[in-house]
Amino acid sequence: MSEQDLMLIILAGLAFLAVAGLGFAFAGGDASAGAARRARQMQAEQKNARGRGRREQQSQRNRQTQQMLQNLRDQNARKRQSLMPRDIGTRLTQAGLDVPVSSFWIFSLIFAVASGVLAFLSGADGATISGIELRSRPLVIAAAAFGGGVGLPRWLLGVLIKRRHGKLGQQFADAIDIIVRGVKSGLPLNECLQIIGRESPEPLGSEFRTLSDNLRMGNTVEQALSKFYRRVPLSEVNFFVIVLNIQSKTGGNLSEALANLSTIIRSRKMMREKIQALSSEAKASAMIIGSLPFAVGVMTYLTTPDYVMQLFITPTGHMILALGAFLMFLGIMVMRKMINFDF
Repeated sequence: MSEQDLMLIILAGLAFLAVAGLGFAFAGGDASAGAARRARQMQAEQKNARGRGRREQQSQRNRQTQQMLQNLRDQNARKRQSLMPRDIGTRLTQAGLDVPVSSFWIFSLIFAVASGVLAFLSGADGATISGIELRSRPLVIAAAAFGGGVGLPRWLLGVLIKRRHGKLGQQFADAIDIIVRGVKSGLPLNECLQIIGRESPEPLGSEFRTLSDNLRMGNTVEQALSKFYRRVPLSEVNFFVIVLNIQSKTGGNLSEALANLSTIIRSRKMMREKIQALSSEAKASAMIIGSLPFAVGVMTYLTTPDYVMQLFITPTGHMILALGAFLMFLGIMVMRKMINFDF
């Protein structure tokens, strides 16, 4: 073999090794690139799985929170329903009237008799009101007596209760601030309640005097607060009762908890006043729209009474009045739903 042939063989071997090395290099690069892609895909899948797991956990926590809040709302609604005054004695106490129940029924009977007598006398001797002979309509007289004996006293009692509770709600945050300052200065809770009862104006002072008297008579804190909330079923009082019950059972910083409660109550008060300011225009519009049919009817009766009396003396007029009253009631309920806010 010549030297030239040997050189060709060596060059051919080197070329083969170079091609094989390049092949192995490209094959290994593709393999490593594929492995890297697979690793990245696995990491992305794991990251997506962890993200889905976190989202599912967050969603589950949100559902649990919503369910817990709904249960609390249902419990509070059931509690308020159970504490709603179903007897006249409790309603008289909530209105701040120190009168026996028998006096209320006596006044109701007087109102019923007075309303029935007025309705009877209005149609005596053939006299009429709006073309209706009341003496020949005993059902109208009975309805007037029922409204005067049952509806009017209870409506007046409801107005007194609402007015008294409004005053209590306005004064309650100041009472909590007095308790906070007293507890920080070292006074016991009972002494702070007595100070509020002595120094606060009515009706807050009388309610806290009753609360402190119940505690001195041997009632537990929970029993005295339950009676307090029954007399004054307000949201602010309910928060106050919950804070004191928790503190009496578990302990803790009472002044800090009551200070936070005072801030919340004042924020609710500001929100309530803001809502009243924003809804005042809608309320005024509702009152104007609601009173407009009656005003137009009265003015029309004063000018052309025979034209208006057709509504009261004919069956078609009675049907129109009934339909108008139903639509009026439906509109008032819709407007009331639109301008009333529960928070």
